[in-house]
Amino acid sequence: MSGSKTILVVDDDPDIVELLRDFLENDNFQVITACGTDQAWDIFKENPVHGIVLDIMMPGQNGFEFCRRIRGESQVPILFLSARSDDVDKIRGLTLGGDDYIVKTASPGEIVARVKAVLRRSASPQPMDDRVLDYGRIRLNLSTREVEVDGNIVALTPKEYELLRFFAEHPRHVFSYEQLLANFWNGVGDRHTIRVHLSRLREKIEADPNQPLFLVNVWGVGYRFEGG
Repeated sequence: MSGSKTILVVDDDPDIVELLRDFLENDNFQVITACGTDQAWDIFKENPVHGIVLDIMMPGQNGFEFCRRIRGESQVPILFLSARSDDVDKIRGLTLGGDDYIVKTASPGEIVARVKAVLRRSASPQPMDDRVLDYGRIRLNLSTREVEVDGNIVALTPKEYELLRFFAEHPRHVFSYEQLLANFWNGVGDRHTIRVHLSRLREKIEADPNQPLFLVNVWGVGYRFEGG
């Protein structure tokens, strides 16, 4: 399977691990498995991994803590896989840097489709663009992918950067939740997904995230970027 992507599946339920292995390998992924986060960390440090499917509730360090640990070193795509459908867990997972949150009632085929969608987004090449989008307090250098806020470079995740760039390239244009899901999540997800990512972005670019001046809600519709 030369050239195929490697997925690390972390779950303490051997039946789920084997089921996901079968479906992922059937779609030409290479699969490495771990029954806990300690083992998963050792595997991650020693192997090139293109994506992680991560259970939340496991003995020892849970999936949320492991995600935080991974995000300290890497932006590898992480898909949470949980038996719980609570919005609180979903929001927490996305806030910690997860790229998707899948409930275990989803079919193996849907899980594989969402793995592929996340990998496509993370691997999409960006054309060279030497423009600088300058909105006073916020400045985007598209060639270096650097964002300055009040003259200081801020660290954004790839998804946060792409969201900000998208809005900054279309100032005052209102984008609906459905348009944002289609553009950035291949139509998979819900309004919570968008709200969590934009909330994280606001914390990095707004002087007061609770009173945003740039990324503004259009109630009942979506969001727009106020370019000043």
